[in-house]
Amino acid sequence: MDIKVGVIGLGYVGLPLARLFATKYPVVGFDINQQRVEALNKGNDFTLEISSEQLHQVLVDDFNGNNGLICSSNLDDLRQCNYYIITVPTPVDKNNRPDLTPLYKSSETVGKVLKKGDIVIYESTVYPGLTEDECVPVLERVSGLKFNHDFFAGYSPERINPGDKEHTVEKILKITSGSTPEIGVKVDALYKSVIVAGTHLAPSIKVAEAAKVIENAQRDINIAFVNELAKIFNLLDIDTQAVLAAAGTKWNFLNFKPGLVGGHCIGVDPYYLAQKAQETGYHPEIILAGRRLNDSMGEYVASRIIKLMIKKRIPVDNSRLLMLGITFKENCPDVRNTKIVDVINALKDYGVNVSIYDPWANPSEVMHEYGLATVNQLPKERYDVLVLGVAHKEFLDLDLEILKNPKSVVYDVKGVLTCPIDGKL
Repeated sequence: MDIKVGVIGLGYVGLPLARLFATKYPVVGFDINQQRVEALNKGNDFTLEISSEQLHQVLVDDFNGNNGLICSSNLDDLRQCNYYIITVPTPVDKNNRPDLTPLYKSSETVGKVLKKGDIVIYESTVYPGLTEDECVPVLERVSGLKFNHDFFAGYSPERINPGDKEHTVEKILKITSGSTPEIGVKVDALYKSVIVAGTHLAPSIKVAEAAKVIENAQRDINIAFVNELAKIFNLLDIDTQAVLAAAGTKWNFLNFKPGLVGGHCIGVDPYYLAQKAQETGYHPEIILAGRRLNDSMGEYVASRIIKLMIKKRIPVDNSRLLMLGITFKENCPDVRNTKIVDVINALKDYGVNVSIYDPWANPSEVMHEYGLATVNQLPKERYDVLVLGVAHKEFLDLDLEILKNPKSVVYDVKGVLTCPIDGKL
């Protein structure tokens, strides 16, 4: 059987995957955002994960028996596929409960074109059991087909690291799984054909789902630990970074840094595992404790900045502060679930006037998501407070003196500045 792949969702995860598969197979990249599709067909990726050159190398108007990528928002273009890979986001709502709407909607989309013998693979991070308990019933209802008789499922969790040009999708080992042993082998073979780093075939979809969600929960808990250490050492007037550097000389010490834990994975995925645990009657104490501590860090950073201002006798109310960076991580335009916003909102509660400069962030996206104005060009004003929120490469050698007043506070959230600073996390 000739393989034709449909990738549903052309964001940070879906586009790199679609491009990679298109080097070997005919691929239809599907997205409901028509503007996104039009931009990609012109070779423009706003996520900056794929270069224009890489896109143009695989983009085609028609397969004509060859490999390549067609980007489309037309459902009919998906009908020719026999492997469907769903790569939509899995966010949480305002109460930190899993929001499965994107998964339900994308499953309905695939259900409309599903045929006998097709395989649907999910890459979105979920709790154990969600693929078969929540998504598969949607596929059955919409398609009228029977699971594991007419169509099959797989799960291969994404391991995309936005902004990382070294650990690209083909260089990261991939977990695979299938709804039957035979389908597991097929799913594994599909990924193994393009993933240079190799694959790991899990014995079941639930095992693969659980493996993915604990990857990020583990990181979240470890970061929460060092964040708590930072709070303690600040009270003791000890340099946290110096402590970690000293402890890191031991061969088995885990190298985690304190910081704001945002983004679409580490700051979200533990809530999915916690939700499933609570449904079984178990209250996950460590996971939720880590989440609470990490979610509190924005307010903590803001309070530290305010204390430094008071020490320098800078009036807090109506003071002027420049936030350097608002994306969730360095050298990346992704603003999803950025915790810099928590710092900004807490500072505003104190009466601080906050300006935001980020050469990577899209101002219209930031305004849409958070109602905050940002600029891409370095301001010419001077500020009472400068806060390095994100370690973009543009900020590492930035001359902060041109932005400072005589008594300005400089606070380094990331602990990377070499110039004189008044405080850091």
